[in-house]
Amino acid sequence: MASFGEKLRRERELRGVDLHEIAESTKISVRFLKALEQDRVDVLPGGLFRKAFVRQYAEHLGLDADRFAAEFVAEHRREEEASQPAPVDRVPRRPRRWKPLLAAAGVVGAAAAYSHFELGKEPTPPLAAVPTAITLPPDPVYPPPAAEASEDTSEGLVLTISARQNCWVAVEVDGAPVLNRTLRRGETEVVEAEGEIVMSVGNAGGLAFKVNDRPGLSLGADGEVRKNIVITRQSLSSLVEEAPPVRTSHSS
Repeated sequence: MASFGEKLRRERELRGVDLHEIAESTKISVRFLKALEQDRVDVLPGGLFRKAFVRQYAEHLGLDADRFAAEFVAEHRREEEASQPAPVDRVPRRPRRWKPLLAAAGVVGAAAAYSHFELGKEPTPPLAAVPTAITLPPDPVYPPPAAEASEDTSEGLVLTISARQNCWVAVEVDGAPVLNRTLRRGETEVVEAEGEIVMSVGNAGGLAFKVNDRPGLSLGADGEVRKNIVITRQSLSSLVEEAPPVRTSHSS
């Protein structure tokens, strides 16, 4: 059965497309394109870049980008799971607690002997409840619990751009270029990022956009060039429309 990379290479060769042509169109280096065809995911940058590379490769060849991206994720997830070593159950050794108990018993015995010597009375045998008055060190936990990190509930960024007129657009996702071409009127592109999107447009008035399904504000007039528009979770409030207030129902 052909691997995912072999399928990509076969589709490219059937169409007579050279890797350098794909690299020039997608701005992905030939080294990374070869790594895709050779199933060398260790050569590719991590995170969302791998999936984005597969989508752009497939789109250039006229393939179903969503299907190929899903196949890539599924195949390499299975490989990663298969390479993980089986967990080894370790039974932690419990520390010996007899030394603190012996020390406690010695303290109680010495106190009883001193009472007999001073008062001439029979020493009172130690009560069974005496050890409860002695604070013993708590049992250590193996392995010690790690400091709980605060859960990051922040969502990523999903940018949807739609061309109302022909418009050149360049987009970088988390530092890597993913789009650099002219969108035709009516075309739509969607990109995803973990933390930052940088967008440049050649016809600000001819492009509409949304971030995480919130409509964006106007980028400028028709024909206006806007460069390096930085989109992060912190800058969203200045780029998109204000989210509508949440309505709550009051029962009578």
